[in-house]
Amino acid sequence: MDLRLLGKTGIEISPLGLGSVKFGRNEQVKYPAGFEIPDDAAVSRLLSMARDLGINLIDTAPAYGTSEERLGRLLPGSRQDWVIVTKVGEIFEQGQSRFDFSDPHTRLSVEQSLRRLRTDYLDVVLIHSHGDDMQILEHEPVLETLRDLQRKGLVRAIGMSSKTVEGGLRVVETCDLIMATCNLDYNDELPVLQAAEKEGKGVLVKKGLMSGHVQGEQGVRRSMEFIFSQPGVSSMIVGTINPDHLASNVRLMDALLNISG
Repeated sequence: MDLRLLGKTGIEISPLGLGSVKFGRNEQVKYPAGFEIPDDAAVSRLLSMARDLGINLIDTAPAYGTSEERLGRLLPGSRQDWVIVTKVGEIFEQGQSRFDFSDPHTRLSVEQSLRRLRTDYLDVVLIHSHGDDMQILEHEPVLETLRDLQRKGLVRAIGMSSKTVEGGLRVVETCDLIMATCNLDYNDELPVLQAAEKEGKGVLVKKGLMSGHVQGEQGVRRSMEFIFSQPGVSSMIVGTINPDHLASNVRLMDALLNISG
């Protein structure tokens, strides 16, 4: 799987990224069926398989339960083998989410992520939006705090996992990249993708398989074809704990990119 640039960041990523929420959390998630969190051995095998298949992009967050801590222990190879995306703002405790975009919490969150992930830098930190993107961007200090941490070398690139078109467009103007929703049933954020392409900003697509509601090889293929036909898409994040699904996803992605390339 050939790597591609994440906008103007200089960071090279695989067009398929591995989402890791299922490594650490199975409460209050929107998947079609419940699941058991895999043990360390299963996570380790999946991560090694992902690396061998050419995936170098892994998406996590403090709100994903024990995901960060497990990745810090279990990621194979060297730190440079991986591009780690994590987030700030959402805290998941006792089965509920709450949000804190203050300067002290943002700094603490990044420090904790560095410690859990056993690294001295984070490739990408995204603001984990609660839905009101513009309120966060205009009235909270989180973005300026991330810029400061970026200047200090703790973070390579910053952006937002956004929820609205207006917010996404502002992120494209002010940040290095955007994480936006795009799938066969939802393309409202197309103006964000178009703006990102115009400005040369990175685009990570979330919910491309509708949180697991797209199933079967044909559905996954159609979803990938649709997403990568949109402007500016750098990579598609797909979360799985099923090795067969991971192998199939990579095979379908490779076939798609060979055709389009």
